[in-house]
Amino acid sequence: MKLNEAEIGHSYKVLSLKGEGKVKRRLRDMGIIRGTIIKYHKVAPLGDPLQITLRGYELSLRKQDAEIVEVERVEE
Repeated sequence: MKLNEAEIGHSYKVLSLKGEGKVKRRLRDMGIIRGTIIKYHKVAPLGDPLQITLRGYELSLRKQDAEIVEVERVEE
């Protein structure tokens, strides 16, 4: 599933990044790489951006960018 389709309050493991170019590179630079565990906290009132926690820091991520992140749910 894609990160933008994930359920709030659960943890997910990154499987891959499906995009190309600058967006994919920027996500990798922020630490979103294969094997990273992401905790999906909440969504802004209008549905964009998403708030996630990974590698000990919180990150707001646009829904458009979250579409390229393939994840699978992990048990907490």
